[in-house]
Amino acid sequence: MLSLKRLLDRSLTAQAILTFLLVLGITGVIRRDEHPAVWLFHSALYTGIAVAVLAVQRRRAARAAGTDTGRLADLNRRIRHQQVPNDPQERAAMRRLVTEQLGQVERAGRWLPYWLGAMSLVAAGMLVLGAVSGSLVFPVLFAIGMAALCSWVLWMRRRSLHRLHWMHQALQQQ
Repeated sequence: MLSLKRLLDRSLTAQAILTFLLVLGITGVIRRDEHPAVWLFHSALYTGIAVAVLAVQRRRAARAAGTDTGRLADLNRRIRHQQVPNDPQERAAMRRLVTEQLGQVERAGRWLPYWLGAMSLVAAGMLVLGAVSGSLVFPVLFAIGMAALCSWVLWMRRRSLHRLHWMHQALQQQ
């Protein structure tokens, strides 16, 4: 399991293959009545878009840290495990990466209430439509799923902020 996690953390190709297979399965379940070639086309299209966005984000983060994308995965792993490097060049790269990530999380935090409010409105609208149509099973499940997603987003944001602030402080002390 650890080697699979490391492979997915470092390899964009492994992430693309996993994404392709997941999207193919989901597309097959959602569009059962369509030809499997349509499933393959949609899966390849969505995977291509996701991989392009991910590659741009990785390149931008690597430039901000002043390192390559392979080294960026190691720095991110060290941030997650709260390991402060001893090498001065590595510390400087990690300091730049932590500063960049803190800025991104704080900028995204400004829009978070609006996104959470929009998701709550969609869930409430689904509940109202379900009550009007007489079928509440799907809207209730959707609302529960939306509440779980919003809670997970808030928890992950708080956890990431805690780790980044801790790492920023640890890098400043030494």
